[in-house]
Amino acid sequence: MLATLLVAGTAGALSVTSAAGLVPWLLGGFALLMAGRSFVGMIKELRSGSFGVDLLAITAISAAVAVGEYWAALVIVLMLTGGEALEDYAAHRATRDLTALLAKAPQTANRMSVDGTVTVVPIEDLSPGDSVLVRANEVVPVDGTLDSESGEFDESSLTGESLPVELRRGDEVLSGVVNGSAAVTITATRSAQESQYQHIVALVEEAASSKAPMVRLADRFAVPFTLISLLIAGMAWWFSGDPVRFAEVLVVATPCPLIIAAPVAFMAGMSRSARGGAIIKNSATLEKFHRARSFAFDKTGTLTYGQPSLVAVRATPRAQGAGLTENELLRLAASAEQSSSHTLATAVIKGAEARGVHLMAPESALESTAKGVQAVVDGRDVAVGKRTFIEQIVGAAIPRTALSPGELAIYVAVGGRNAGALILKDQIRKNSAETLEILKHHGIQHFTMLTGDDIATAEHVAAQLGIDRVRANCLPADKVEEVKNITKRPVVMVGDGVNDAPVLAAADVGIAMGARGATAASESADVVILRDDISRVAHAMVVGRETVNVALQAIAAGIALSLAFMLIAAVGNLPAIVGAWMQELVDIVAILWALRASRGRDVVPELHASTWKSSVSASA
Repeated sequence: MLATLLVAGTAGALSVTSAAGLVPWLLGGFALLMAGRSFVGMIKELRSGSFGVDLLAITAISAAVAVGEYWAALVIVLMLTGGEALEDYAAHRATRDLTALLAKAPQTANRMSVDGTVTVVPIEDLSPGDSVLVRANEVVPVDGTLDSESGEFDESSLTGESLPVELRRGDEVLSGVVNGSAAVTITATRSAQESQYQHIVALVEEAASSKAPMVRLADRFAVPFTLISLLIAGMAWWFSGDPVRFAEVLVVATPCPLIIAAPVAFMAGMSRSARGGAIIKNSATLEKFHRARSFAFDKTGTLTYGQPSLVAVRATPRAQGAGLTENELLRLAASAEQSSSHTLATAVIKGAEARGVHLMAPESALESTAKGVQAVVDGRDVAVGKRTFIEQIVGAAIPRTALSPGELAIYVAVGGRNAGALILKDQIRKNSAETLEILKHHGIQHFTMLTGDDIATAEHVAAQLGIDRVRANCLPADKVEEVKNITKRPVVMVGDGVNDAPVLAAADVGIAMGARGATAASESADVVILRDDISRVAHAMVVGRETVNVALQAIAAGIALSLAFMLIAAVGNLPAIVGAWMQELVDIVAILWALRASRGRDVVPELHASTWKSSVSASA
């Protein structure tokens, strides 16, 4: 290519016959020298095996120089240089949302000593247990718990939620959220390196640096495109007898759209997905979404909330005869449960608060690990826990209370007698069914649910969601085996817990519900959902499919325009200098088309069935 530059410069110099011709020659020579860097890059691409695209560009420039079309050769060089600049601009525009988290990453923190002295330290120096002052409108540097009475935080950078969130003392505060208008203090629970924000930053860096596989696909397009271009150019020369015609055809055949369109579209799509609360870690995932045929879901914490909630209170007839109403039974049980750290105890307490039941502080309490708790509440002996635990308290067998699939019971004894049961259930997410409907609408027909729960509970949830393939009582290895055995591929797996990490890695695409900080699952997954919202799964998949479609459209548009201009040039109606500028127009069209991948409506704006169905009908 440097030899081509020398040929162009020498030929241009020999053609200078007057002072008036010297100025454009000098300007052209200066432009060619400034474009030398582009040629070096092209040679590196040739050596790496991407010969389809760059071979045609070199051939076009060489042909233009050989027939004396020096300005046309110069325009091609400037076109390539300008194309690189446009690609840089387009990529920057496409990735600005994806990399927004990086710009706000805190570097220092205000550590408070016991006497209240504040010292500014690098965030790497913070340790769990440190007290940290977060001033108004500052980014929280590490994960912690709120020490102040209350605080208001903007979580949009992590979750996309536009409204500020109010937290109370003892609530978890994630790094990366922005504090409100009043300073607060938190106690660090993790180091900066292990905190949520730094984890997301690492995901963003990985996503931004990934290489789009569609570039290799573009090179596969370029090989037949190069052959067709050379064939058209050769036939134009053969029938016209004019070698200039050969150069005029190749000038408009430089396939920059193949180089530019795919990576710009992919980065734009990843940016759009990130804005919607789903970080796609590698651009190869977008193409897999485009071809996906099956989805597999974990149940607990994915299709369901993973947090049992109180659905019923059942007082025994004897307890009711003793004056224990359902609310009174719940008041005694929830008051006793305040002494327990168990997840089910939290669910009982929240259920009581939701019903407006006033709780009392227990006078004494004793918790038996994995069994239950005993306490004195309002002068009464209260025991809450498993049926076998309550049977030991009352000294007699207790009949099982009737349960529907997915429900579990906590039994209560008051004054040494069986008083009733509290019924809890892990509720299906309100938008799980609608999410599956959207996936079906976009071509996914095969769904599987994998869970460690018993078969009755699993089938009950699956029936409500329209999932016909269920595997219950699964260990992590069982889930991996099930995903490997799915024949309709690529298969996408959605999970949330540490036990889902192996199967997320085994699937063609792994999606982690990462809002609750399941680090192992997030690191194994290809996509991380930042909101505790399963609808983002549908969002990521639809964005992936639309992005690949846009990339292919941009490539097709560029090739079609180039072929049209080649045919015009073949009959002698497109001079080389004009053709070179026409190819620049083709590049701009391809880039602008590719940038369409960064825009699009939210496919799940409300995720209410009626809203979604009406939007589909309106667009039909």
